Amino acid sequence: MHLSTVIIGPVVTEKAEGQKAQKTYVLQVRQEATKIDVKNALKTYYDVEAGSIRVLRTRPKVRLLGQGKTLEKRHRTKRMMVTLSKKSKALDLTIFRVN
Repeated sequence: MHLSTVIIGPVVTEKAEGQKAQKTYVLQVRQEATKIDVKNALKTYYDVEAGSIRVLRTRPKVRLLGQGKTLEKRHRTKRMMVTLSKKSKALDLTIFRVN
């Protein structure tokens, strides 16, 4: 997996926006992404240093409709809460640095 496709985008919720004051950002990532991939992608493309990374996985919620049919009410997602190090600057996802 190429590092430029690891991070899908930010998660915009009230709680996620409130945590930006403590340099904690919530990012939606690909299902195959690991903590190491996200840390390397942030360093390579956004020039920030990640202090700690926590993983949040959302399981899909499926409803049975009968006759073998199902309806997926909530899709499978993977998010990572990234806390930046003290010496790092703030994360700006609009600036994508290309090497």
